[in-house]
Amino acid sequence: MRALHGTGIVCALLLSLLAVVETSAQESSVLQRYRGSRRLVSGGVMEMRPDSVAARPDSLLTASADSLVMRTDSLLATAADSLFAAALPDTADSLRTASEILAADSLAAAAVAGTDSLARVADMLGSQLSDPPLKSRSFGSRLMPDSMSLSKVCWVSAVLPGYGQIYNKQYWKLPVLYGLVGTSLGMFIHENNKYRPLKKEYDLLTNDGLMRTEQLDALQTKMIRSNTRREIYLGAMIASYIYFLGDAAVNYSTNEVSDVKKATTLSTICPGAGQIYNRSYWKVPFVVGGFASLIYCIDWNNRGYQRFQKAYHLLADYETNPDKYPDGPTDEFRGRYSTSFLKNLKDSYRRNRDLCIIITAGIYILQIIDAHVDAHLRDYDISDDLTMNIEPMVDYNYVPSVGGHRPMYGFNISVNF
Repeated sequence: MRALHGTGIVCALLLSLLAVVETSAQESSVLQRYRGSRRLVSGGVMEMRPDSVAARPDSLLTASADSLVMRTDSLLATAADSLFAAALPDTADSLRTASEILAADSLAAAAVAGTDSLARVADMLGSQLSDPPLKSRSFGSRLMPDSMSLSKVCWVSAVLPGYGQIYNKQYWKLPVLYGLVGTSLGMFIHENNKYRPLKKEYDLLTNDGLMRTEQLDALQTKMIRSNTRREIYLGAMIASYIYFLGDAAVNYSTNEVSDVKKATTLSTICPGAGQIYNRSYWKVPFVVGGFASLIYCIDWNNRGYQRFQKAYHLLADYETNPDKYPDGPTDEFRGRYSTSFLKNLKDSYRRNRDLCIIITAGIYILQIIDAHVDAHLRDYDISDDLTMNIEPMVDYNYVPSVGGHRPMYGFNISVNF
């Protein structure tokens, strides 16, 4: 009798477990009935079909609860009948009580859990469907976003002067910027229109010879004065443009930018600006003086190259066609130098000009590197801790010839300076 009584309890426990498993499977089938064919989770947002699930949260909960209750009743009746048939008469009451308690508790817990899970799904779908759709960004928001990197602000400012001031909300600087740049540009165009006819007339007079005359001297004087004013206006326009690019970089405060990046950016915009930002004022005369000297050397060698090139062509043309020049050579040296000598001078000036251009590019890169390194060293920890530590070291390295790892012994040396 005791063995049969224990067997009945075990059967009741097994049937209860089967009921719980079946109830979970039926709950999954109920959820699957109202679930879409696909469910994608991307970026923390779950997309589901609104017409199949969210439109009927109440009906979904009602149908699921009714189904679970009906399943509970049927399972209770089936478990009780099977237990009564398998057990002896004197153990029928105890088995019935055990099966009813276990099955009822398990199925009730499953029903409550299924109802809670369905309620959470319905709330989630309702909240997702109630959110308004995202609107596409307008052109103004793309052109002037809330957050933009320093390098991007500088690049856009280089194409659209004044963009950096607008982005930094310093609108009062715009009239100053456009006033300086516009005035300098207008004066440059005006002076260039006066210089071009003078240069054209000078070229016509010097094409056949460089004989010095009063007319040529007066024309050259006017041309030099006009060219000087033109270059001053052009320099003022470029200086104003570069200054406001640097101003946009200095006043940038949208994102956290290190002093190293600002110093490097300023040196890229204008040579010497990074040294000023790092407060290394003693370096500025070397940078500016080096650039000014090299620019002067480039202009000097270029003018010499143009001069001797024209003399070389005139003399070479005279030696090829002497009949065209009854008065002799028409170059400015009047044939005192040979064509080979003039060619060597021409090539020498061109080589010096090209070398000065390369050196200028090297100094430009060097001052950018100097500003970058100097900004790093401003926060460098300089202390009197000069120590050296030696520690034993054991490491395991893979040796292909042996086919395994072998220990390696040595020392670690660390130096603080």
